Amino acid sequence: MKQIRRIKGTQDILPGQVRQWTGLEESVRTIMEIYNYEELRTPVFEFTELFARGIGQLTDIVSKEMYTFLDRGKKQLTLKPEMTAPIIRSYLENKLYALSPVNKIFYLAPLFRQENPQAGRLRQFHQFGAELLGSAEPHADVEIIALTMHIFQSFGLKDVRLTLNSVGDPVCRESYRTILKDYIRTRLNEYCEDCQRRFEENPMRILDCKNASCSALNQQAPKIADHLCEDCRSHFTEVRRQLDLLEIGYELNPFLVRGLDYYTRTVFEILSDRLGAQNAICGGGRYDLLAEELGGTPTPAVGFAAGIERILIALEAAEIEIGDTPRLDVFLVCLGDQAREQSLLWLQRIRQAGFKADGDFLGRSVKAQFREANRQNARFVLVLGEDELTRKEFSVKLMDQGQQITIPFAQVIDSLKNYNN
Repeated sequence: MKQIRRIKGTQDILPGQVRQWTGLEESVRTIMEIYNYEELRTPVFEFTELFARGIGQLTDIVSKEMYTFLDRGKKQLTLKPEMTAPIIRSYLENKLYALSPVNKIFYLAPLFRQENPQAGRLRQFHQFGAELLGSAEPHADVEIIALTMHIFQSFGLKDVRLTLNSVGDPVCRESYRTILKDYIRTRLNEYCEDCQRRFEENPMRILDCKNASCSALNQQAPKIADHLCEDCRSHFTEVRRQLDLLEIGYELNPFLVRGLDYYTRTVFEILSDRLGAQNAICGGGRYDLLAEELGGTPTPAVGFAAGIERILIALEAAEIEIGDTPRLDVFLVCLGDQAREQSLLWLQRIRQAGFKADGDFLGRSVKAQFREANRQNARFVLVLGEDELTRKEFSVKLMDQGQQITIPFAQVIDSLKNYNN
């Protein structure tokens, strides 16, 4: 019978790798708590309309990449491909705005896009991110950026770069679209098929194209920064001033527009050159119109999302270890049937006292059990055999010191606690 294998574009995160994930997640949670963000969890699937309206019908995500299906009630559902639209849906549906004028939310979540799998880009992938809902102030943009940079610093990633732009608002963007289309129209046949398809409906998305020839053509395109309205220009100036105040370095990228339709004003990406050409590990910006687009009251908002798989690749390339090295507190070596039966009782007592403990499940020799204790990097090896049962005491090897002592059964928990301190 043919062996069943995992689905293309997915991965198994093996026990030895999980500690890196949990180490990263713990760092994220720690920094989020410092900045007073609270976690929100949404369902794995949502109504397809949420993403069609929120992200935009013509985005690659909606038009090409979503996992969409009909349930038994003939409702069209989609495995969530991103988190911002579900966060706003939950914010509106649960009336979080009634609890506080400003909501600071973070998440860690699996997401799903049917794109061509490559290093750091899978069909089931994972992101963490944050959303600051309720403030239109430039200060909110700066806090999100500062939070993001703080998280990357906590990982030990020092060689990341912040790139920044403003995509304006519907007022100034409309006039810019006309100017941009005039530029592109004269050379439209030189652009890729996707860009030609975007030309009428969403020409700004052409600036986001990763095709090398399209990117080269875009270098001469008009810059939106030169066509911002006074309000958007003032907002962006203040964002940069406050970043300078915090001594957060950045590079201006006049062609950074991000791939989702809901962005307004500030957009940013964090790049790592350790990832090659596809070097973005984090992106975000302001999206003041999304809540209204999803049927709610206008709500200014700004946020970011970061790809966990891509960050782990960058950490590996930088030779940065994240997460604690696993270590066993106690390994219980037993010899003989009676000792083996008693070992179950003692393992349970030791574990209930809060120690990470394990024993032998294969009936191996004492020598083989000691090898297993070494493999699991145990701090203490407790030996239980007929002699120990008769004397009612453990033979204990302190693995770090290379010493061997005896401890009475009645004192073993307290002794382990004292050595642990």
